[in-house]
Amino acid sequence: MANYHLWRRRWFYPLISVVVAISLCITTPLPGRAIDLLPLLFQGAQVLQLSNISDRQEVELGAQMNQQLRSEVKLNRDPQINRYVEDIGRRIVASSDRPRLPATFQVVEDKAINAFATAGGFVYVNTGLIKAAENEAELASVISHEWGHISGKHLVKQMQQRALASGVATAAGLERNTAVGIGVELALNRPRSRQDEFDADKRGLRTLIRAGYAPSGMVSFMRKLLKSGSSAPTFLSTHPATSDRISALQAAIDRQPSNGRDGLDTASYRDNIRSVL
Repeated sequence: MANYHLWRRRWFYPLISVVVAISLCITTPLPGRAIDLLPLLFQGAQVLQLSNISDRQEVELGAQMNQQLRSEVKLNRDPQINRYVEDIGRRIVASSDRPRLPATFQVVEDKAINAFATAGGFVYVNTGLIKAAENEAELASVISHEWGHISGKHLVKQMQQRALASGVATAAGLERNTAVGIGVELALNRPRSRQDEFDADKRGLRTLIRAGYAPSGMVSFMRKLLKSGSSAPTFLSTHPATSDRISALQAAIDRQPSNGRDGLDTASYRDNIRSVL
């Protein structure tokens, strides 16, 4: 009987402490925010396993990267162009491989012809690229390609590879702030692999067709940019094997003819993007 009472004391008092801690968390007001008990109880658990990251963790990681990126890039604040890009983006996401992932589309005030995506549904499109596109189908093709990177979790995989190569990953995983820094650096400065680009093209074309856009927009945009000058625009210079990608895309379109014709009206497109012209 004495051993029984000793055993009860060993687990009973720690249990009471946990219950009291939870009660305090629940009853302590946090204005304007919902209470998430796990971060409050386990504030030290900030390690990510990128190899099996959950959708929720990926979105949170992308949000932290977005906070840092907002100090690195200048965002366009015009509501019309942001709403237009977001509407195209949401149409793309709804037809994609990850339709339930929360999506955030932002316009970057930059003349460079570029777009990029991070983790957890965050896509960034430069005003320079929006102006370079001839119609909505071409802009949608870029957004679809970038969402293809998100669908394939390409940046997350690259982050894992960089962490392992740099020796900053432990057996438990990668510290969150370190992951954010690596992700931002990769998103802004490092070209993705040939395999990732072909995969994003494949996913993007499939999504573009499902969304009802003219698939020719993806090929015409790449061809036009390659012919626009002696040096490749930023959007293509950071994406290897462009001519091979164009050939692969055209072959894929020829194999799967589409009735999609949306997004080819140049006049309508120019009207929608007039705030950045």
